[in-house]
Amino acid sequence: MKKILVCMLIAALGVTSAFAQGAKETSGVDESLTKVMDKGVFVLGLDDAFPPMGFRDENNEIVGFDIDLAKEVTKRMGVELKPQPIDWNSKEQELATGNIDCIWNGFTKSPAREKVMTFSDTYVLNKQVIVVKTDSSYQNLSDFAGKTIGLQGGSTASDALDSAADFKESLKDTVEFKDNLTALMDLNAGGVDGVILDLLVANDTIQRSQMNFRILSEGLSEEEYAIGFRKGDIALKDAVEDQLIAMQKDGTLAQISTKWFGSDISVIGK
Repeated sequence: MKKILVCMLIAALGVTSAFAQGAKETSGVDESLTKVMDKGVFVLGLDDAFPPMGFRDENNEIVGFDIDLAKEVTKRMGVELKPQPIDWNSKEQELATGNIDCIWNGFTKSPAREKVMTFSDTYVLNKQVIVVKTDSSYQNLSDFAGKTIGLQGGSTASDALDSAADFKESLKDTVEFKDNLTALMDLNAGGVDGVILDLLVANDTIQRSQMNFRILSEGLSEEEYAIGFRKGDIALKDAVEDQLIAMQKDGTLAQISTKWFGSDISVIGK
């Protein structure tokens, strides 16, 4: 009898524990904004070699268009901004485990990413293009048959390439790099024949470096930049989004955009 009672007690405790855990997991309480406000710090995950969105300047400070936007947003929210460089190939894990509060770095919405993240509204439009040496003979995608293309690993350049099946099939090889700057250095050295990357990044890099690169007029895919949050972090997403829209209305967003791009290319709140 004693043995039976002990077994029943253990079983009851197990059910109670499982019920409590299940209730905790399914409570549906969104504390994302509260947690950021309580700690007073908003941690922004980024690739710190992605100009002009987020990169290191000559003083090794992290600067950029997205950084300026985030600084203004967090200032208005009353919290401190902490830019946190991450391994771009592990960005989903960094976000899911709570090491960062968002990914804000010329981050492109995609169906795959939307399954595992909550995205803000689009704030800038973009597209994937191919950069080649100025004196190269390449003019169209068809000219790359049997050639080698470089791109950043874990970026939507891979998605753009996958979506252009015939173009991808025609290539001799595809080489992945840690970041776009490394890929472009390899292009300059003749290691690859072209590099797929974001148009905004390509334009900025060519202007800053004064390197002999040009952008093919034939692009691969249209894209939308947005801020990625943990799945279900609606409260934090809404708070950041509200500040961006307020910045759009009072002209601050246009000022920051003009500083980095020469004109207002923002689309959120319009």
